[in-house]
Amino acid sequence: MRITIDIMKKNYGQFLKTGTERPAKRLRMQIIPAGFLCATPGGEAHLFFRGIAMTLKTCLMDEAAVRRAIVRISHEILEKNRGPGGLCLVGVQRRGTPIAQMIRDSIRQFDGADIPCGSIDISYYRDDLSPEHESPLWKKAALPFDVEGKTVVIVDDVIFTGRTARAAMEAVISCGRPRKIQLAVLVDRGHRELPIRADYVGKNVPTSRRELIEVNIPPFEKDMRVCLMEM
Repeated sequence: MRITIDIMKKNYGQFLKTGTERPAKRLRMQIIPAGFLCATPGGEAHLFFRGIAMTLKTCLMDEAAVRRAIVRISHEILEKNRGPGGLCLVGVQRRGTPIAQMIRDSIRQFDGADIPCGSIDISYYRDDLSPEHESPLWKKAALPFDVEGKTVVIVDDVIFTGRTARAAMEAVISCGRPRKIQLAVLVDRGHRELPIRADYVGKNVPTSRRELIEVNIPPFEKDMRVCLMEM
């Protein structure tokens, strides 16, 4: 039987909490990007993401595939907008930021253009916060460049319900009135709840509600890859 365990806030590398206040048996544990990989007393290893046990189903993209997708998206952005003029990139924190920087570097490498690139915190604009986030440390969006009259390409790692993209658009518009807003994502996993579609997609991955897309991108993780997890 699979048992969900919570991680103790203190000494979480040493102990696990099993629902009581007393420390559980000392167990070995390796922290990995999407959550915690715990060795249970029975010897099984499970990934726990937000209190839900997950297992690795398959690796969808390795580093080479991710980089190829970034290069393709970069070319598509320039082609669709007829060059780099008036373009700027805005990464959605957290993993959208390094992906946006990779797109910027790719465009600079083959076109020579230095496109403005920034990141945006969309917490203030979300409409899908869980109860434990009723009072987050919100702050309004700010960008290091002017978006007025520009074509803004919002960059994120995964598009799912579309609510993150909606919040990102609202955050960008709060900074000025762009001429156009486009959306680039590394993975589209479907299940949209809003009429939002990405303009540039690295990989389309049909998923079920019991599955999770895990994107590993430096500097947040050591390796660069995209994996499909399952509850």
